[in-house]
Amino acid sequence: MNQNASSKCQDMLASAHLNNFLRGSSNDDIRVHFMKAVIQRVSKASVSIKDAPSEVRQTGRGLVILLGVGKNDTDRDADYLAQKIANLRIFPKNDKLNLSAIDVNADVLVIPQFTLFGDCLKGRRPDFTGAAEPGKANKLYKQFVDLLKSMKLKVEEGKFGSEMLVEIHNDGPVTIVLDTEIIPDRNK
Repeated sequence: MNQNASSKCQDMLASAHLNNFLRGSSNDDIRVHFMKAVIQRVSKASVSIKDAPSEVRQTGRGLVILLGVGKNDTDRDADYLAQKIANLRIFPKNDKLNLSAIDVNADVLVIPQFTLFGDCLKGRRPDFTGAAEPGKANKLYKQFVDLLKSMKLKVEEGKFGSEMLVEIHNDGPVTIVLDTEIIPDRNK
């Protein structure tokens, strides 16, 4: 999708939201929920699972990825986002962000994070209806992790559906937020 078409889509979506708001209608029928990732460059990180506190998974220099799977996501979203993140140049070389996780053989800790879909437009309690149902979310989460592993990255995982304690030593700090709202050639 080119920049002009993307801008037109955003304008149309904003207009639809405004019209629904003015009519007092729900926005649920026009919201689209895409896979989301919060990526942090770290010096080290770890995760412990609350129901198995002795089970601690640790990484060194690399990335922590908080991954949220939306109800409209497909295999294509998981593949696109994994490729994008693994090749994202966010590690320093010559005082610039020039190297990717693949370039530096980074460690990666991936945490399933449905709360990235917390919608707080109404009331004071987040609404998580934009998140995928657990079976679908876990499948796409595993696909995302497996693709990162296939790129020869050392990947550790949080436990899907569990409460976790995540320790992040953000390096920089560098934090990037990505989603799959606009995938080139999405409709092909």
